[in-house]
Amino acid sequence: MKVDFMRRIDYWIGIPICFLLTILRYIENGMGIKRLDKGFKPKKILFIELSEMGSTILAYGAMKKAKELYKSEAYFMIFKENEQSIRLLNVIPPENVITIRSKSFLLLGLDTIKAVFKMRSLKIDTVIDLELFSRFTSILSFLSGAKATVGFYRYHMEGLYRGNFITHKIEYNPHIHISYSFMSMVYSLKYDYRDIPMLKRKIIQDEIICPKLNSSEKAKSDIYARLKKKNSAVDIKSRIIIINPNASQLLPIRKWPLENFQELAKKILEIGKDIFLVITGLESEKMDAVKICEYVNNNRCIDFTGETNLKELIDLYNISEVLVSNDSGPAHFASLSNIKSIVLFGPETPKIYAPLSEDCYPLYANLACSPCVSAFNHRKTPCRNNVCLKTIKVNAAYKLIISILH
Repeated sequence: MKVDFMRRIDYWIGIPICFLLTILRYIENGMGIKRLDKGFKPKKILFIELSEMGSTILAYGAMKKAKELYKSEAYFMIFKENEQSIRLLNVIPPENVITIRSKSFLLLGLDTIKAVFKMRSLKIDTVIDLELFSRFTSILSFLSGAKATVGFYRYHMEGLYRGNFITHKIEYNPHIHISYSFMSMVYSLKYDYRDIPMLKRKIIQDEIICPKLNSSEKAKSDIYARLKKKNSAVDIKSRIIIINPNASQLLPIRKWPLENFQELAKKILEIGKDIFLVITGLESEKMDAVKICEYVNNNRCIDFTGETNLKELIDLYNISEVLVSNDSGPAHFASLSNIKSIVLFGPETPKIYAPLSEDCYPLYANLACSPCVSAFNHRKTPCRNNVCLKTIKVNAAYKLIISILH
């Protein structure tokens, strides 16, 4: 389904349902049903993060902390199209991943019903909703039957209504990295949910972690062999630079101009004969890769779009020197590897969404209008001219690449 259609469903159908569920919760509370006991301890925690693969990576530390603090069984709900991201982290058992298909309204409806029955049968007692003010996930948390539900709550903010049935109401803070907000959700279960707004606790930087996924020698050899089929000159001594010129359909406004990637690709290949440029992306994103290859007209520019699954993409990162990427999923996947990454930010800010890697170098123009995409507008911007990205010059990225290589 198209993103705007999903937003309309979330608004026009989500708000009335949230209102009705709020009334139901008031009735339940009045009757003493589902009242949260003071000594409540989570036994089965379900994390919900449906739409953003990158956010799944950013939530890794929170998931690890939940298992450590509560010794509980962990589950995860995600859109079927994005499930590779949670399986890659190996923090949730594969059988504990609940998926919902979102390719059509019918499939979404059917899988939502299945998911509700699944949650009920598992006797989930705690839901941590990682989505930013989504009514759909808020409704799912209620229908799960869980006693404790954790999620972002609007308090006195205008709009963003998602009912009043979340037990642990987290104040959304746009001044801290989102991984800190996720961690505060986990810790909130240790505190009195009536002491609002939550969470009145400092999150320590050392708790925000991201795993490193090593690639076996065989996995690396397989990637080299596949690249060698594209260009026989590729070998273990080659220096590989990757560019990801794509952004998800969720926010195409995050794309750096294609002509900038074309110019950068040309300059990269001029660095040396041992440099190979690999373009990655989904099969559906091949057109941009083709245009870059045609522009540089050099056989050391390799179109690798649609050639890897997520695990193989990590293997590719682990044999490469640098990734240049728009602010999208691949930038966060890179933090799982040893590659150094240059990430182009504009409509969103690295202050909140930077990948969790010491080897990440964000490029951000910091215009007065930026970031224009946030939780407060459900990540929908009126912008049709992303000057925030166009302002970032090719030479800025090129100089960073040179400094990293040397």
